[in-house]
Amino acid sequence: MDADQRTHTRRTFLQAAVVVGALSVVRALFSSGGGTPEAGPRQPSPSPAPEPSAPAAGPPLSAERAGPASGPGPYRLRPMAGETSRSGPGASPPHPEVAFHLSTDSREIFLTFDDGPHPAYTPDVLRILRRHGARATFFVIGENAVEFPGLLRAIADDGHAVANHTWSHPQLTTLPPGAVRGELGHTSDLIEDVLGTAPDLARAPYGDWDEPSLDICNALGMSPVGWAVDSQDWTMPGAENIAYTVLDQLHPGAIVLSHDGGGERGQTVEALDWYLPRLLDDGYRPVRIEP
Repeated sequence: MDADQRTHTRRTFLQAAVVVGALSVVRALFSSGGGTPEAGPRQPSPSPAPEPSAPAAGPPLSAERAGPASGPGPYRLRPMAGETSRSGPGASPPHPEVAFHLSTDSREIFLTFDDGPHPAYTPDVLRILRRHGARATFFVIGENAVEFPGLLRAIADDGHAVANHTWSHPQLTTLPPGAVRGELGHTSDLIEDVLGTAPDLARAPYGDWDEPSLDICNALGMSPVGWAVDSQDWTMPGAENIAYTVLDQLHPGAIVLSHDGGGERGQTVEALDWYLPRLLDDGYRPVRIEP
Protein backbone atom coordinates (compact mmCIF):
# COMPACT_ATOMS: atom_id res chain seq x y z
CA MET A 1 0.00 0.00 0.00
CA ASP A 2 2.89 2.41 0.73
CA ALA A 3 4.22 1.95 -2.79
CA ASP A 4 0.74 2.54 -4.25
CA GLN A 5 0.31 5.68 -2.18
CA ARG A 6 3.70 7.02 -3.32
CA THR A 7 2.82 6.29 -6.95
CA HIS A 8 -0.55 8.03 -6.58
CA THR A 9 1.07 11.07 -4.91
CA ARG A 10 3.74 11.31 -7.63
CA ARG A 11 1.07 11.09 -10.37
CA THR A 12 -1.00 13.86 -8.69
CA PHE A 13 2.08 16.10 -8.39
CA LEU A 14 3.02 15.60 -12.05
CA GLN A 15 -0.52 16.40 -13.19
CA ALA A 16 -0.50 19.62 -11.15
CA ALA A 17 2.89 20.54 -12.58
CA VAL A 18 1.60 20.09 -16.12
CA VAL A 19 -1.37 22.38 -15.39
CA VAL A 20 0.84 25.05 -13.82
CA GLY A 21 3.25 24.85 -16.72
CA ALA A 22 0.46 25.26 -19.26
CA LEU A 23 -0.90 28.29 -17.42
CA SER A 24 2.59 29.81 -17.38
CA VAL A 25 2.92 29.36 -21.14
CA VAL A 26 -0.46 31.02 -21.77
CA ARG A 27 0.42 33.88 -19.43
CA ALA A 28 3.75 34.38 -21.19
CA LEU A 29 2.12 34.41 -24.60
CA PHE A 30 -0.37 37.10 -23.65
CA SER A 31 2.19 39.25 -21.82
CA SER A 32 4.44 39.20 -24.91
CA GLY A 33 1.65 40.08 -27.32
CA GLY A 34 1.46 36.58 -28.75
CA GLY A 35 -2.13 35.94 -27.74
CA THR A 36 -5.23 36.30 -29.86
CA PRO A 37 -5.11 39.71 -31.64
CA GLU A 38 -7.70 42.30 -30.77
CA ALA A 39 -10.60 42.77 -33.12
CA GLY A 40 -10.01 46.54 -33.30
CA PRO A 41 -7.04 48.92 -33.04
CA ARG A 42 -5.14 48.96 -29.76
CA GLN A 43 -5.57 52.03 -27.56
CA PRO A 44 -2.35 53.20 -25.87
CA SER A 45 -3.97 55.24 -23.09
CA PRO A 46 -4.78 53.67 -19.72
CA SER A 47 -8.50 54.43 -20.13
CA PRO A 48 -9.15 54.22 -23.88
CA ALA A 49 -12.34 55.44 -25.46
CA PRO A 50 -14.58 52.79 -27.05
CA GLU A 51 -13.27 51.84 -30.46
CA PRO A 52 -15.52 52.96 -33.31
CA SER A 53 -16.85 50.49 -35.82
CA ALA A 54 -15.81 50.66 -39.44
CA PRO A 55 -18.04 52.61 -41.82
CA ALA A 56 -20.64 50.61 -43.68
CA ALA A 57 -19.65 52.07 -47.03
CA GLY A 58 -16.25 52.28 -48.69
CA PRO A 59 -13.37 49.84 -49.12
CA PRO A 60 -12.67 47.20 -46.47
CA LEU A 61 -10.45 48.31 -43.60
CA SER A 62 -7.90 45.62 -44.50
CA ALA A 63 -7.44 47.25 -47.90
CA GLU A 64 -7.32 50.73 -46.38
CA ARG A 65 -4.65 49.75 -43.90
CA ALA A 66 -2.23 48.57 -46.56
CA GLY A 67 -0.36 51.89 -46.91
CA PRO A 68 3.29 52.28 -47.96
CA ALA A 69 5.89 49.98 -46.45
CA SER A 70 7.49 52.98 -44.76
CA GLY A 71 4.30 53.87 -42.88
CA PRO A 72 3.60 53.28 -39.18
CA GLY A 73 2.40 50.04 -37.65
CA PRO A 74 -1.23 49.12 -36.95
CA TYR A 75 -3.58 52.08 -37.03
CA ARG A 76 -3.94 53.77 -33.66
CA LEU A 77 -7.13 55.59 -32.81
CA ARG A 78 -5.25 57.40 -30.09
CA PRO A 79 -6.70 60.65 -28.81
CA MET A 80 -4.82 63.78 -29.76
CA ALA A 81 -4.28 66.40 -27.09
CA GLY A 82 -6.94 69.13 -27.14
CA GLU A 83 -6.48 72.31 -29.08
CA THR A 84 -5.56 75.35 -27.02
CA SER A 85 -7.95 78.27 -27.00
CA ARG A 86 -6.32 81.43 -28.25
CA SER A 87 -7.80 83.30 -25.29
CA GLY A 88 -7.07 80.61 -22.69
CA PRO A 89 -4.16 80.24 -20.27
CA GLY A 90 -0.88 79.45 -21.99
CA ALA A 91 -2.24 80.22 -25.46
CA SER A 92 0.25 81.54 -27.98
CA PRO A 93 -0.63 84.98 -29.39
CA PRO A 94 -1.99 85.23 -32.92
CA HIS A 95 0.72 85.41 -35.56
CA PRO A 96 0.24 88.05 -38.26
CA GLU A 97 1.10 85.58 -41.05
CA VAL A 98 -1.58 83.06 -40.01
CA ALA A 99 -5.12 83.31 -41.39
CA PHE A 100 -7.84 83.30 -38.71
CA HIS A 101 -10.65 84.64 -40.88
CA LEU A 102 -10.82 85.43 -44.58
CA SER A 103 -12.11 88.54 -46.31
CA THR A 104 -15.40 88.03 -48.11
CA ASP A 105 -18.11 90.26 -49.55
CA SER A 106 -20.74 87.62 -48.83
CA ARG A 107 -21.72 85.40 -45.91
CA GLU A 108 -19.11 82.76 -46.70
CA ILE A 109 -17.65 80.76 -43.82
CA PHE A 110 -14.96 78.11 -43.67
CA LEU A 111 -15.61 74.87 -41.81
CA THR A 112 -12.45 72.94 -40.98
CA PHE A 113 -11.93 69.48 -39.49
CA ASP A 114 -8.69 68.36 -37.83
CA ASP A 115 -6.97 65.12 -36.80
CA GLY A 116 -8.53 62.71 -39.31
CA PRO A 117 -9.10 60.84 -41.38
CA HIS A 118 -11.04 58.53 -39.09
CA PRO A 119 -12.76 55.37 -40.40
CA ALA A 120 -16.05 56.09 -38.59
CA TYR A 121 -16.38 59.84 -38.14
CA THR A 122 -14.90 61.19 -41.39
CA PRO A 123 -17.49 59.36 -43.56
CA ASP A 124 -20.26 60.66 -41.27
CA VAL A 125 -19.03 64.24 -41.66
CA LEU A 126 -18.75 63.80 -45.42
CA ARG A 127 -22.32 62.50 -45.67
CA ILE A 128 -23.70 65.51 -43.78
CA LEU A 129 -21.72 68.00 -45.86
CA ARG A 130 -22.77 66.25 -49.07
CA ARG A 131 -26.44 66.30 -48.07
CA HIS A 132 -26.37 70.08 -47.72
CA GLY A 133 -24.02 70.89 -50.60
CA ALA A 134 -21.43 72.35 -48.22
CA ARG A 135 -17.65 72.37 -48.71
CA ALA A 136 -14.96 72.22 -46.01
CA THR A 137 -11.24 71.86 -45.42
CA PHE A 138 -9.78 68.77 -43.75
CA PHE A 139 -6.42 69.11 -41.96
CA VAL A 140 -5.22 65.51 -41.86
CA ILE A 141 -2.67 63.74 -39.68
CA GLY A 142 -0.13 61.85 -41.78
CA GLU A 143 0.01 58.73 -39.62
CA ASN A 144 -3.78 58.45 -39.91
CA ALA A 145 -3.90 59.24 -43.62
CA VAL A 146 -1.32 56.58 -44.46
CA GLU A 147 -3.65 53.95 -43.00
CA PHE A 148 -6.76 55.21 -44.84
CA PRO A 149 -5.73 56.69 -48.20
CA GLY A 150 -9.19 55.92 -49.56
CA LEU A 151 -10.64 58.46 -47.14
CA LEU A 152 -8.29 61.11 -48.51
CA ARG A 153 -9.64 60.37 -51.96
CA ALA A 154 -13.22 60.47 -50.67
CA ILE A 155 -12.61 63.92 -49.15
CA ALA A 156 -11.10 65.25 -52.38
CA ASP A 157 -13.73 63.60 -54.61
CA ASP A 158 -16.47 65.43 -52.70
CA GLY A 159 -14.83 68.76 -53.52
CA HIS A 160 -13.24 69.46 -50.14
CA ALA A 161 -9.68 70.63 -49.55
CA VAL A 162 -7.15 68.22 -48.05
CA ALA A 163 -4.59 70.09 -45.95
CA ASN A 164 -1.56 69.32 -43.77
CA HIS A 165 -1.79 68.92 -39.96
CA THR A 166 1.68 67.32 -39.51
CA TRP A 167 2.54 63.63 -39.34
CA SER A 168 2.08 62.85 -35.64
CA HIS A 169 0.52 66.01 -34.08
CA PRO A 170 3.49 67.38 -32.09
CA GLN A 171 3.81 70.94 -30.86
CA LEU A 172 6.01 72.36 -33.62
CA THR A 173 7.50 75.11 -31.45
CA THR A 174 9.17 72.46 -29.26
CA LEU A 175 10.94 70.74 -32.18
CA PRO A 176 14.21 71.49 -33.97
CA PRO A 177 13.83 72.72 -37.57
CA GLY A 178 14.72 69.34 -39.07
CA ALA A 179 11.96 67.61 -37.15
CA VAL A 180 9.44 70.31 -38.15
CA ARG A 181 10.38 69.83 -41.79
CA GLY A 182 9.95 66.08 -41.39
CA GLU A 183 6.49 66.42 -39.80
CA LEU A 184 5.20 68.76 -42.49
CA GLY A 185 7.18 67.45 -45.45
CA HIS A 186 6.39 63.76 -44.90
CA THR A 187 2.67 64.54 -44.71
CA SER A 188 2.77 66.70 -47.85
CA ASP A 189 4.57 63.90 -49.72
CA LEU A 190 1.94 61.38 -48.65
CA ILE A 191 -0.96 63.62 -49.73
CA GLU A 192 0.73 64.22 -53.09
CA ASP A 193 1.32 60.48 -53.57
CA VAL A 194 -2.37 59.71 -52.90
CA LEU A 195 -4.07 62.66 -54.60
CA GLY A 196 -1.49 63.72 -57.18
CA THR A 197 -1.27 67.23 -55.73
CA ALA A 198 0.61 68.48 -52.68
CA PRO A 199 -1.38 70.47 -50.11
CA ASP A 200 -1.13 74.25 -50.11
CA LEU A 201 -2.55 74.77 -46.60
CA ALA A 202 -1.19 73.75 -43.20
CA ARG A 203 -2.33 74.04 -39.59
CA ALA A 204 0.02 73.64 -36.65
CA PRO A 205 -1.20 71.39 -33.83
CA TYR A 206 -2.57 73.58 -31.03
CA GLY A 207 -2.38 76.51 -33.47
CA ASP A 208 1.18 77.05 -32.24
CA TRP A 209 3.48 78.54 -34.88
CA ASP A 210 6.79 80.35 -34.50
CA GLU A 211 9.11 81.98 -37.02
CA PRO A 212 11.16 78.84 -37.84
CA SER A 213 8.09 76.63 -38.31
CA LEU A 214 6.39 79.30 -40.44
CA ASP A 215 9.50 79.60 -42.60
CA ILE A 216 9.46 75.84 -43.18
CA CYS A 217 5.73 75.88 -43.91
CA ASN A 218 6.23 78.60 -46.51
CA ALA A 219 9.26 76.86 -48.00
CA LEU A 220 7.11 73.77 -48.54
CA GLY A 221 4.61 75.87 -50.49
CA MET A 222 1.87 76.03 -47.85
CA SER A 223 -0.05 78.89 -46.26
CA PRO A 224 -0.60 78.67 -42.47
CA VAL A 225 -4.20 78.56 -41.25
CA GLY A 226 -5.60 79.15 -37.76
CA TRP A 227 -9.22 79.62 -36.70
CA ALA A 228 -11.56 82.36 -35.52
CA VAL A 229 -14.27 80.12 -34.02
CA ASP A 230 -13.27 77.21 -31.79
CA SER A 231 -16.23 74.80 -31.57
CA GLN A 232 -14.68 73.38 -28.37
CA ASP A 233 -15.70 69.92 -29.58
CA TRP A 234 -12.38 68.53 -28.33
CA THR A 235 -13.63 69.12 -24.75
CA MET A 236 -16.67 66.91 -25.50
CA PRO A 237 -19.16 69.33 -23.87
CA GLY A 238 -22.18 67.74 -25.59
CA ALA A 239 -23.55 68.18 -29.11
CA GLU A 240 -25.89 71.02 -28.11
CA ASN A 241 -23.06 73.07 -26.58
CA ILE A 242 -20.89 72.52 -29.65
CA ALA A 243 -23.69 73.62 -31.96
CA TYR A 244 -24.50 76.80 -30.03
CA THR A 245 -20.81 77.69 -29.67
CA VAL A 246 -20.51 77.69 -33.45
CA LEU A 247 -23.78 79.53 -34.11
CA ASP A 248 -23.18 82.16 -31.41
CA GLN A 249 -19.67 83.05 -32.62
CA LEU A 250 -20.18 82.73 -36.36
CA HIS A 251 -19.55 85.74 -38.62
CA PRO A 252 -18.83 86.17 -42.33
CA GLY A 253 -15.31 85.04 -43.20
CA ALA A 254 -14.86 83.03 -40.00
CA ILE A 255 -12.71 79.89 -40.01
CA VAL A 256 -14.40 77.32 -37.74
CA LEU A 257 -12.38 74.66 -35.92
CA SER A 258 -13.85 71.17 -35.42
CA HIS A 259 -12.44 67.64 -35.39
CA ASP A 260 -13.24 64.45 -37.31
CA GLY A 261 -10.48 62.43 -35.61
CA GLY A 262 -8.14 62.28 -32.66
CA GLY A 263 -10.75 60.87 -30.27
CA GLU A 264 -14.44 60.07 -29.93
CA ARG A 265 -16.21 62.52 -32.27
CA GLY A 266 -19.84 61.41 -32.13
CA GLN A 267 -20.78 64.74 -30.53
CA THR A 268 -19.12 66.63 -33.38
CA VAL A 269 -21.09 64.66 -35.96
CA GLU A 270 -24.38 65.19 -34.11
CA ALA A 271 -23.72 68.91 -33.68
CA LEU A 272 -22.81 69.38 -37.36
CA ASP A 273 -25.99 67.59 -38.42
CA TRP A 274 -27.99 70.07 -36.31
CA TYR A 275 -26.26 73.41 -36.88
CA LEU A 276 -25.36 73.14 -40.57
CA PRO A 277 -28.93 73.48 -41.92
CA ARG A 278 -29.55 76.34 -39.49
CA LEU A 279 -26.55 78.36 -40.59
CA LEU A 280 -27.59 77.73 -44.20
CA ASP A 281 -31.04 79.08 -43.35
CA ASP A 282 -29.29 82.18 -41.97
CA GLY A 283 -27.71 82.76 -45.36
CA TYR A 284 -24.22 81.44 -44.59
CA ARG A 285 -22.40 79.46 -47.28
CA PRO A 286 -19.68 77.00 -46.15
CA VAL A 287 -16.84 76.90 -48.69
CA ARG A 288 -13.35 75.40 -48.77
CA ILE A 289 -10.33 77.54 -47.99
CA GLU A 290 -8.39 78.60 -51.09
CA PRO A 291 -4.81 79.84 -50.62
